[in-house]
Amino acid sequence: MRYISTRGGMAPQAFSDILLGGLAPDGGLSIPETYPQFDLAQLQALAGLNYRDLAFAVISRFVDDIPAADLKALIDKTYTPAVYCNGRSKAQSEHITPLIKLDNTLFIQELSNGPTLAFKDMAMQLLGNLFEYVLNQRGEQVNIVGATSGDTGSAAEYAMRGKHGVNVFMLSPYGKMSPFQRAQMFSLQDANIFNLSVKGFFDACQDIVKAINNDAAFKAQYKIGAVNSINWGRIVAQVVYYFKGYFSAAKTVGDPVDFVVPSGNFGNICAGHIARQMGLPIRRLIVATNENDVLDEFFKTGGYFPRGVDKTYETTSPSMDISKASNLERFVFDLVGRDSNKLAELWRSVDKGEGFKLSESEFALLHDTYGFRSEASTHADRIASIREVFDKYGVQIDPHTADGYKAAKAHRDSNVVTVIMETALPAKFEDTMREALGINPARPAGLAGLEQLPQRFDALEADAEAIKAYLRERIAV
Repeated sequence: MRYISTRGGMAPQAFSDILLGGLAPDGGLSIPETYPQFDLAQLQALAGLNYRDLAFAVISRFVDDIPAADLKALIDKTYTPAVYCNGRSKAQSEHITPLIKLDNTLFIQELSNGPTLAFKDMAMQLLGNLFEYVLNQRGEQVNIVGATSGDTGSAAEYAMRGKHGVNVFMLSPYGKMSPFQRAQMFSLQDANIFNLSVKGFFDACQDIVKAINNDAAFKAQYKIGAVNSINWGRIVAQVVYYFKGYFSAAKTVGDPVDFVVPSGNFGNICAGHIARQMGLPIRRLIVATNENDVLDEFFKTGGYFPRGVDKTYETTSPSMDISKASNLERFVFDLVGRDSNKLAELWRSVDKGEGFKLSESEFALLHDTYGFRSEASTHADRIASIREVFDKYGVQIDPHTADGYKAAKAHRDSNVVTVIMETALPAKFEDTMREALGINPARPAGLAGLEQLPQRFDALEADAEAIKAYLRERIAV
């Protein structure tokens, strides 16, 4: 298995070579030359596996430069009931990503039982173990520079804290995260964790990270790596829970299942697209957005026109307050027939702030071949959805998952099982949950008083050169 760039300017590389990096040297994203395939008989054989064995069966198809025994050990170390517990019984935790049944054909897949209570833990915990393994094998170190709108940062920091050979510099939008999200990140006191609170929205943080990655000399000198959803290691780990969710929900292996995915940077649902390309019988992938509805516009009209910071809204589902979805590039690469020249031309328009519109035939492929649908939500929709799910089913859902619930209702076919992918636990968004239900959401044991812990961070202007100066002062070369 070798990896190329969506923009065509990178020689094929092995998994470990692209694992530690972010953007490819040509500014594109790493993607496999081909997707591994599973036929129906192979899928049936996978259906009864526990999460760890299923993860190995899927991930090993993408990794051929780490010995199988070592890869299996890393996966077994990651996906344990102890890591994905949050107060549940050992029997419950063993499932790792169990389903919550709302009715006979509507489910929520639990993805937020990791240490930071968000779906990002599903991939980030494995990424931390993979990073440490590869760095130890090579005798190297890496300085991770990432951007977060709320959940990626804490998941990355909890996965990498104390890891040998790894420093984490995480950019987050100043004052734009929930108090719980801020406390999760800023209360960490580990010497290898640095929090940079940037005066701007998430897109400004993401643009700075891209600018740093595009400076080849700086990136090489300071050994810059990435853990954002552009990192392929995260995507491949996320593919696994689509397989697990499918096997848990489908009445018979081979039956179609729809997945609804709250989407900001398009990494989570991109993993669903890849699972579908591998042969998993996913009928529809339904994108749920909030008021920052660039993705909804794309899937409904074929026009992708990211907006500036002045038109990016601060919402009550803050992890989706993103107007430029980096991982969409991976899907569009497949959509245009893996034509890297065409893809590069489209993204030159994106990078110039112009955007692009698909042709009629490409737009038809979007719906008919790849099965995408989409829906946007408002704050009022979120509040109504949280209340409805609680009143109807006795289940508390966070605001992002509420966006998913609205999208599921808009596109649901009662003859097809629909699975809503959980984004986070409600405890991370107490203000919104109180507004919707009049009560504080349950908080896992051990997290009481989190917001009162001492917090450590540096506030900086949204300027790439200022961030580079900050890194130079703290990275030994």
